[in-house]
This record gives sequence, structure tokens and C-alpha cells, in this order.
Amino acid sequence: MLANEFGISRVPLREALVLLESEGLVEIYPHRGAVVSTISVEEIREVFELRALLEPRLLAISAPLLIAEDYSYLREVAARYVEAKRTGNIGGCAELNTAFHLGLYRHAGQKKTLSIVKGLLQDSERHTRLQLSFGRDIAIGDEVRILSLCAAGRYVEACEAMEEHIKTAVATLIDSLSGVQQTG
Repeated sequence: MLANEFGISRVPLREALVLLESEGLVEIYPHRGAVVSTISVEEIREVFELRALLEPRLLAISAPLLIAEDYSYLREVAARYVEAKRTGNIGGCAELNTAFHLGLYRHAGQKKTLSIVKGLLQDSERHTRLQLSFGRDIAIGDEVRILSLCAAGRYVEACEAMEEHIKTAVATLIDSLSGVQQTG
């Protein structure tokens, strides 16, 4: 039906749905179709709790190894985020948020942990988009503060700020979802 509605072949539609399923955005039921995945508060909490455990660890390892080019790149990403937010580019904001976090951890040398965090960031990118669509900012100011702490060599404080940033983000997101469920 969707293929006919959009005037496309079933093959690219099927491929698109499989991609969306791999990102957790849809659930495919063989011979019945696909539906948009529901957002579980428990899943959101789990993703962000794992991030709050792993990201400060990666930051503690990587931050002392950041060089001038890294700081320049991260400041540019933060500026691009602000511009994306100003223009209402929610998808761009979510992608730039992920790029910022990964940029901070680039020197950690922890391939397995970084792989897990990349997956968690991909999972939380969906939630970040949702949070931004509710008009809630994801506090790029926190991240700029974390960057400043790293530049000043105050790595323990930067790690604590990262953990707090992630915990605040999930609390704000869950609060936003609760408000939608109460009005919906």
C-alpha cells in the first residue's frame, strides 16, 4: 500500500523499513506490515544510565590527550549546533550533539567501550530529536562548559559535569514525555 501511495517499488520501501527497524524506529511483523516503535521510559532510562556510566570514563581517558585541533573542531561543532537550533534543524542538532560527544572521546583508545557508546548515542539520538521537537534544549551550554573544563586541565570536574549533563538530559526527556502523555 505504501509503495503505491508513494509511487515507488516495494524493494526500496522494504529496504528503507529494514533500515528503520535496525535503528529501532519501526517494528516489522512478517506478512502483516510495520509499525512505528513505541518509546519505553524504561528503555530511555537504561540507555542514558549506561551513557552516564561509560561516557565520563571515556572522557577521563581522552581529555588529557585532546590537542588544539580537537578543541577547534569541538568549538566548531558547538557553533554549528547553535545555528542548527536557531534554524529549527532538529535532525542536525541531534547529529551534532552526537558528533560533539564522540569528538570528546576520540583519544580514549577504548574501542569496545567506544563502540558501545556509539550505539547508545545512536539510540539516544532518536530521543534527542524528540526532546528538541518538544522545544526542550539539550543544553549545549553544558557541553561547552565540559570543553572549557577539559581545556583548563580540570578533568575530574569535566567528567562530573558530563555525568550530570546526561542525567539532566534524561530527566528532562522523561518529564517531556510525561507531559505529552498527560495531555494526550
